[in-house]
Amino acid sequence: MRAIEQVSAMQAWSREARRRDGARIALVPTMGALHDGHLSLVEIARRHADVVVTSVFVNPMQFDRADDFARYPRDLEHDGGLLAAAGVDVLFAPDAKEMYPDAAETVVTVDRLSEPLCGAHRPGHFRGVATVVLKLFNIVQPHVAVFGEKDYQQLALIRRMVRDLHLDIDVVGAPIVREADGLAMSSRNRHLDRDERAAATCLARALGAAEECVAAGERDAAAIVAAATAELAREPRARVEYVAAVHPETLRPLVRLRQLTVPAVHRERRSA
Repeated sequence: MRAIEQVSAMQAWSREARRRDGARIALVPTMGALHDGHLSLVEIARRHADVVVTSVFVNPMQFDRADDFARYPRDLEHDGGLLAAAGVDVLFAPDAKEMYPDAAETVVTVDRLSEPLCGAHRPGHFRGVATVVLKLFNIVQPHVAVFGEKDYQQLALIRRMVRDLHLDIDVVGAPIVREADGLAMSSRNRHLDRDERAAATCLARALGAAEECVAAGERDAAAIVAAATAELAREPRARVEYVAAVHPETLRPLVRLRQLTVPAVHRERRSA
């Protein structure tokens, strides 16, 4: 596996891979602190391309709090070992000065999809996501990019950006990888203490409650959301920011569920 830190070197590598080998390039963007969920993205990427580039960059632009950015877990050496073992061809690990030189002024905003759900609670977050992802697309020039469905609003936003800007990139959504108790794998899980980790499983139980409603024939979105919300309310450490059933492309709330629906649940940690 080759490790690249400079934007110019990454661009040169991609140009050569396309020109000399006619290689189909897949990009897996990450912020590091890798786990099996990330490695599942790499596995999917390998099925869609000849070579896989994984980026590791903790993007300061998508954090609305400096302390959150500072606390984000980082272990590039460990990440590199995992990626090499997974068969990644290139690790692209630039620093902030490489990605945002000379006080860059250009940003990317996907207006409507950035506003609801997580966007209502994290000002500027999705502007940072869209900006850095478009930068990575321009640098790596991938044919395909793989993103996890765990961050579904992000996935929907990136798909819309690609469509709106006529980017010749296939965006592939990868299924959520969960722990044995149902908690979605996440780099931030390592910040949870034992009690918080146990409490976080209420998210999976809430989604399970919604799924049971649908399986029983319920199609009224409000009733299904109420079932999920009631399950979350049973966990005293949970503070609910939103529970919604939304259209998978527009993210608009639904009145009745049809075949294509995304249940969206987000909780914040409540101090003991």
